[in-house]
Amino acid sequence: MQAFSQGMRVAGYTLGGASKELVDCGLVEAATLEELVAKLAAPRAILLYIPAGSGVDEVIEQLAGVLDPGDVIVDGGNSYWGDSIRRAERLGKRRLYFVDAGTSGGVDGARHGACFMVGGEQAAIERVEPILRGLAIPGGYVHAGPPGAGHFTKLVHNGIEFGMLQAIGEGVALLQAYPEQLPVADVLRCWRHGSVIRSWLVDLMEEGYRAHGGLADVPSHVDDTGEVNWLVGDALRLEVPVPVIAQATMQLLVSRDQRMPWARAIAIMRHGFGGHPFGPAPAIAHKRHVSRVGHP
Repeated sequence: MQAFSQGMRVAGYTLGGASKELVDCGLVEAATLEELVAKLAAPRAILLYIPAGSGVDEVIEQLAGVLDPGDVIVDGGNSYWGDSIRRAERLGKRRLYFVDAGTSGGVDGARHGACFMVGGEQAAIERVEPILRGLAIPGGYVHAGPPGAGHFTKLVHNGIEFGMLQAIGEGVALLQAYPEQLPVADVLRCWRHGSVIRSWLVDLMEEGYRAHGGLADVPSHVDDTGEVNWLVGDALRLEVPVPVIAQATMQLLVSRDQRMPWARAIAIMRHGFGGHPFGPAPAIAHKRHVSRVGHP
């Protein structure tokens, strides 16, 4: 949506067909990848937003067969950074550029401006930076380094997110455990104004707490696509201690076996920023098991 508000001409392809909303906004829909490439002027910039895993390699291979030298493929999904380095090297041999663009902001970011952490060669970045800056919220863009750096910094971002979610969730559980009943939603609202922990996540926590009338009716089961598991493994290999991130990741596993207040609180925030479903999500669990293709 942000692309259309910026006056960008966008051509797109998706297996299930574009939504009426996107077409009405001005999307030039293509029926095949070949048709998509034909609708774009060279040198082209192709942005991929598909689940991490072997599917990314399959689409890249299909695109590589119809693109021209100098075209750029941007992976905006949550791919593993080691896979991104490998993909950049493979495409470079075919005189194609690859940019890994870690993307944050959820549904709200798609509509009003996202946050991009990108990795890639300077020549590739120069081609796509004006587009990504146009799609980003002011200040929400950084060229983090060479291929792989974008997805690595996004992975670290996701690890920090896990730690913050866990801390806020545990805080809400403590508020509910006070011997006298506290106006939890009002406390959360107070924290949003001037406190050192004010944040979008606290905003979402208060909004969701009010919308659900507390935590009692929110399933505690929290599914995730597994990216932060990679980060914990990377931290061990890099010999960097990450006890908060590692423990937050472990607590997600705990949430799948017990109905804990902090897990319900995290579920509310995750639903708020990313539309993540409440309760078990088989499709997301499947992604967690198949999304990492390579190794560092």
